[in-house]
Amino acid sequence: MIKAGLVVEGGGMRGVYTAGVLDFFMEKDLFFTNNYGVSAGACHLCSYLAKQYERAFRINVNYLEDKRYCSVKSLIKTGDLFGVEMLYDIIPNKLDLFDYDTYNKNEANFYSVITNINTGKPEYVKINDLKEDIIYIRASSSLPLLARNVKIGDNEYLDGGISDSIPIKKSIADGNKKNVVILTRDETYRKGKSSLIPLMKLKYKKYPNLLNSIANRYIVYNGTLDFIKELEKSDDVFVIRPKKPVTIGRTEKNREKLEALYKDGYNDAKDCYEDLLRYLGKENL
Repeated sequence: MIKAGLVVEGGGMRGVYTAGVLDFFMEKDLFFTNNYGVSAGACHLCSYLAKQYERAFRINVNYLEDKRYCSVKSLIKTGDLFGVEMLYDIIPNKLDLFDYDTYNKNEANFYSVITNINTGKPEYVKINDLKEDIIYIRASSSLPLLARNVKIGDNEYLDGGISDSIPIKKSIADGNKKNVVILTRDETYRKGKSSLIPLMKLKYKKYPNLLNSIANRYIVYNGTLDFIKELEKSDDVFVIRPKKPVTIGRTEKNREKLEALYKDGYNDAKDCYEDLLRYLGKENL
């Protein structure tokens, strides 16, 4: 296990790119001491840390036509576009079994990023026993407008990407001297101001701090990209990202496009593997 931070952003179905990268890492038995996942990135880290090759990819593409997985029907019926029961119970416990034992034996640390809707701030929750802590993965993946607020204890939470889409600063603050970041957008991408702010204000009018985080998300996100770019210049981070603009959206259902993006992730990781080992100081890994 490499003493370093692995930072994985979200992006909905664009996360299938990340699944490809992580599957290549599994082939090489490449694991990191500290792992930080946001939204879809947190979901994919679950399969990675359980060492279940191609499981994240299967979950992305095998249930595209199942209305329990992702559908307007689910949104209307439950308040969640991505079906909670399907994603966090039926699939891991009945259809594509999650290896809880292997996950729990993994000595790596895994932190899921969630957004407190009262404070609008990120919280970084260590995932210990996944069966007990799965609610934090759900919270990290609960998109505003497309999912219900997730109540945990006395607080409610939504998607971690609202407040910290790429938690590289958290990883550095935790003492990780080396960091690998997996992004789901190409190098030219910059986030624009959300056109859904008026709807957000109607939906979340009771949560001014959350609205502030949503409104400023593009500023924070782009600032983080600029920060990462400066780290790259000084060889203080290693970034794996798509080589060309990603054209699929958060709720993409075209299997061929998803398969192609998964292969891009796998091949991009393969292409930069030797450089990654040099960065980590593990040429003979």
